[in-house]
Amino acid sequence: MAAVDVSYRIEGQGPALYLVHGIGSRKTTWDELIESLKHDFTCVSYDLRGHGDSPIPPTPYSLDDLVDDLEALRLKLGHDKIHLAGHSLGGMIGPAYALAYPQHTLSVALLSTAAGRTEDDRAKLRAVGEAMEKNGIVETLATFVARWFTDEFVEANPEVIAARLQQVKDTPPEVFLTVFWIYATTEMAPWLYRVACPCLVLTGEFDGGCNPRLNRFMHDQLPDSRLVILKGLKHSLMIEASDKVLPHLREFLLGIK
Repeated sequence: MAAVDVSYRIEGQGPALYLVHGIGSRKTTWDELIESLKHDFTCVSYDLRGHGDSPIPPTPYSLDDLVDDLEALRLKLGHDKIHLAGHSLGGMIGPAYALAYPQHTLSVALLSTAAGRTEDDRAKLRAVGEAMEKNGIVETLATFVARWFTDEFVEANPEVIAARLQQVKDTPPEVFLTVFWIYATTEMAPWLYRVACPCLVLTGEFDGGCNPRLNRFMHDQLPDSRLVILKGLKHSLMIEASDKVLPHLREFLLGIK
């Protein structure tokens, strides 16, 4: 499938930092981080194919398709070397890009993502995907809220939760399902050891699907990585706790620049 000319936004100055969101999300998920990072980096955020303002090509998509879109954007913008930070599915796109294009990759931040899943881990993901296929995505949203946010944050920020769920509802169902299955079936374990650039591996203490066990595995597999576990948090770190992610990401990136 041909690469898609994705919708993007550029802010800031300095080395290029490409920011890759997750399933059913948007480039706006990075807004708070960009406010601080744009003083030192040219921040490029974009909507994955099928999401937000990007074109919606026919499904299914593959991880390679998403990597191709990222490379097409880099070529369009003319950045020779880039830093990458990806959340969830974006945290799989980043290292996959680094594997395919090591000559253009300065670093990768893998935020709230997973590798080294057990058969039980995979079975739980299959059950979620099959439930969405059978019952509908909207009917499964309560499951996602519980996985993404802490109870305290949900109670205190109903408008934020509603806005995130609206993004999911506004994503075409066939797109949401195809990117969910990419996330659920991608296993980076066989090739992570080949991603040689500096990497940041970061997740929340209570992130069920991208838990500390899986992140310690990634840290052990990557040749050059640092591991951060943020206490008390779940999956949607950029929404609930960007202020806790920022110091670690900023320190990591400035150490490479």
